[in-house]
Amino acid sequence: MIKAMRLRFWLEVSMATITSFLLVLTLVWEDWIEEIFRVSPDAGSGSLERWIVGTLCVVTIALFVMARYEWRGTRTSLSTA
Repeated sequence: MIKAMRLRFWLEVSMATITSFLLVLTLVWEDWIEEIFRVSPDAGSGSLERWIVGTLCVVTIALFVMARYEWRGTRTSLSTA
């Protein structure tokens, strides 16, 4: 069954995992962008971090939902074959 999964499923799961990690990183360590890139695009107000958290949350949920549809579609096609 693992070989039957399309590349799309694995890409969606991989990207969802990466965005989940960045989401948690931003929630735990809000200033990681300023410290890694040595810039402060929001002048320390934290608005960029809140925007990033919201965006990453939406993207992560969307990717996991898409991966779920891919998973269910593969399972359905395998069971009917």
